[in-house]
Amino acid sequence: MALRDVVSVLADIPTLLALKKGMAPRPAEEKDCLGAAVERNARDLGEQPAVLWSDASGQTQTVSWARFNAHANRYAQVLKSAGVVRGDVVSVMMENRVELLALVVAANKLGATAGLINTNLRQRPLAHCISVTESKKCIFGAEVQEAIQEVKAELDLREGEDYYVVPDSAGTDAPAAANWAVDLEAGSAAQSSDNPPDTAETTLGETAMYIFTSGTTGLPKAAVLSNRRYLASAHLAGTAGLRCTAADRLYICLPLYHGTGLMVGAGAAFTTGASMFIRRRFSASAFLPEIRQQGCTCFIYVGELCRYLINTPERPDDADTPLVTMMGNGLRPDVWPTFKKRFGLRRITEFYGASEGNVAFANVLNKDCTIGMTSSKIALVRYDVDADEIVRDANGRCLEVEAGEPGLLLGHINPKAIFEGYTDQEATQKKVLRDVLEEGDAWFNTGDLIREVDVGFSLGYAHYQFVDRIGDTFRWKSENVSTNEVADLVGRFPGIEFCNVYGVQVPGADGRAGMAAVSLMDGGTELDLAAFADHVRRELPAFARPVFLRIQPRMDVTGTFKMVKGDLKREGYDIGMVDDPIYVMKPGASAYTRLDADFLAKLNAGEGGY
Repeated sequence: MALRDVVSVLADIPTLLALKKGMAPRPAEEKDCLGAAVERNARDLGEQPAVLWSDASGQTQTVSWARFNAHANRYAQVLKSAGVVRGDVVSVMMENRVELLALVVAANKLGATAGLINTNLRQRPLAHCISVTESKKCIFGAEVQEAIQEVKAELDLREGEDYYVVPDSAGTDAPAAANWAVDLEAGSAAQSSDNPPDTAETTLGETAMYIFTSGTTGLPKAAVLSNRRYLASAHLAGTAGLRCTAADRLYICLPLYHGTGLMVGAGAAFTTGASMFIRRRFSASAFLPEIRQQGCTCFIYVGELCRYLINTPERPDDADTPLVTMMGNGLRPDVWPTFKKRFGLRRITEFYGASEGNVAFANVLNKDCTIGMTSSKIALVRYDVDADEIVRDANGRCLEVEAGEPGLLLGHINPKAIFEGYTDQEATQKKVLRDVLEEGDAWFNTGDLIREVDVGFSLGYAHYQFVDRIGDTFRWKSENVSTNEVADLVGRFPGIEFCNVYGVQVPGADGRAGMAAVSLMDGGTELDLAAFADHVRRELPAFARPVFLRIQPRMDVTGTFKMVKGDLKREGYDIGMVDDPIYVMKPGASAYTRLDADFLAKLNAGEGGY
């Protein structure tokens, strides 16, 4: 064990003590919220920068904490005057803009809930997200007004009263919305910029926002996020993960409707006073120039972005940046050391958690290739991957794995670790396992396999590593894909009798690519590939579309008619192991083509382009 490793860990003791104190559960009735945190920054930091961004001309715009707070207050006054009260839901759909952050804070100041909608959603899934949360208002950026206009006939909202549009300074005007949506920016200009009294009455137990799951079939679930859990996650990110202060600047190019961008990135800024440079969308070519120009010391990532950056041409000065720390999730162990060395990072804080979950891990001791440690009560139980089921003993209890063995991660549900779940109670209960280790206990089923790993000296804290998704979900392009939901939609294509969907590993790519094995009606062997490709492009988001397609003469099932996936996963798309025809949708392609030996060789060499 290197002496420097011991010294590094011992130096982290004050941070761990501060983290333990900050993460201690606070009473739900205690009065505090995101809006109050912003008010504290406005009071204490005043004219220090809060949010920076590039305008349409490429010039950097900056708003201070005092001005940002005033902006949110004016929005809050508009909402309050329009009848928004404590407990109401306001849907917000907007690209990464300072106005989006101001709206989230404004709703929170009133004790209302912001429903954060993926800007890529259209039609049925978009209407579902607004309706399922019973939103009283819908506020959108001019850049997505066409999407809202397409669904407004399906919504129980009044034109001219319940829709608000925010003009886009990047150049998108809102003339089409003028007769049915109120211009929020114009309407808020004359409003009071004073802090609303409602903020002081908002409690930790109240719902701050809804963050939606990916929604493979176009019907996302709204994960409930209380003020308590948002602030706890933000505190963890700012204090122990990024270790930032008001002197630091965060680079955020992840969408702010997503938990990592909003809770880890913006949350760290809100709770520490650090400033944040926000980008509409990720650009590999702009990454280093903007990091240097804006003086960013922290970077919020997902593994897919890091893979893109590693694949850019290497330059001798790649490590010559102000970057010190990055925090995110999904960084592959094979990418980790290369990325850290190439870009000169001193600390990578990989974390693990779900927007709706009650368990979180973070690599706060800076151990390579690990999701770190947790203060949550967890259990790693045996899982039969081939049978796709939890292993139980004769008494029906789960069996915990040995140290170092992969196990299904469960988070204990108790007053200190509440499972907030979704607005859909049926969906919430499906994620809860009962009578796991003893009668009457309840645990959140993460659906992930993890294992304990030896990281050397760590003050006695066990460290863990992510292994894989299990069962009916897999992860691809930083999104969770439901195999059951994809199979349901694929199976609706004319001529398909059975469909089995699963994830397969592709060298050099993050997560697992979707693969569908289908059998055709009446023993058929010919599938209209062009029409099938049109079907999956129309019915499924890009990340959920099967990359590989296997046509089988018959589908293997168990005695209870459950489709078997074990052999299919092992065989994958290896055309040397199976006689069935296998097709692939290559990167950038819109059609399936027969997988041949040349492209298989490229895939195996990590040169497939995924």
